[in-house]
Amino acid sequence: QVQLVESGGGLVQAGGSLRLSCLASEPTFGDYIMGWFRQPPGKERELVASISKTGATRYSADSVKGRFTISRDNVRNTVWLQMNSLKPEDTAIYYCAAQWGGNWDSWGQGTQVTVSS
Repeated sequence: QVQLVESGGGLVQAGGSLRLSCLASEPTFGDYIMGWFRQPPGKERELVASISKTGATRYSADSVKGRFTISRDNVRNTVWLQMNSLKPEDTAIYYCAAQWGGNWDSWGQGTQVTVSS
């Protein structure tokens, strides 16, 4: 298990940008696949993006891929989600998660992102 703490959420107008950060507690951070999930109001949690321990990225949808970028620094034990051109439908609680043994084993507490129109 790795402790994860998200930060960087907030209120932003449509078209704006936010950069979410997730700090991991363990120096073995580089052994984990990392992901960002989100849960919009009234909807179930969904995977937004993931990044392998070597930096290969995956995105849940073309619309997200064009606006969001996931990255990591295994030295700083940090994963980021850069979100540009934000839309009201991006409003959600965003969660950082870590996968090691084939499951999403660890989760952060979540950070609220609210995009106003």
